[in-house]
Amino acid sequence: QVQLAESGGGSVQSGGSLRLSCVVSGFAFGSGCMGWFRQGPGEELEGVASIDTTGLTRYADSVKGRFTISQDNAKNTLYLEMTSLKPEDTSLYYCAAPVSFCSGAWNYWRYLGPWGQGTLVTVAS
Repeated sequence: QVQLAESGGGSVQSGGSLRLSCVVSGFAFGSGCMGWFRQGPGEELEGVASIDTTGLTRYADSVKGRFTISQDNAKNTLYLEMTSLKPEDTSLYYCAAPVSFCSGAWNYWRYLGPWGQGTLVTVAS
C-alpha cells in the first residue's frame, strides 16, 4: 500500500522559496509517474508538476519556470523546489504516486489516492 508523507511547507514572503519533500513507501520509483498537486482555499485540486519513468518533467503553466520537480531514488523521496513564490501559490500541497495521464497536459493528470496529510504553503504579499 502506498504511503506518502509531505513536509517542507511554511510561510514566506512573495518572491521567496521553499523546498517540499515527500517520502514515499509502497511504491517502486520508476514504475510509474509521480507528481505534486495542490488545493488552494475554495479551489479545486490541480496538478502542479509531474515526473515520468524516463525522468521527463512537466509543469502546470502557472508554475513553469519557477518550480522544479525531482526525485531521489535512494531516499524514496520526491521533491518540489519552489522559487519566486506568489500569493496565488498559497495552497495545501500533496504528492502523488502513481499519477495517471501524466504524459498529457497538466489539467488531464489524475490521482485518486491514497493521500498524505499534505503540507501547507502560505505566501504573503
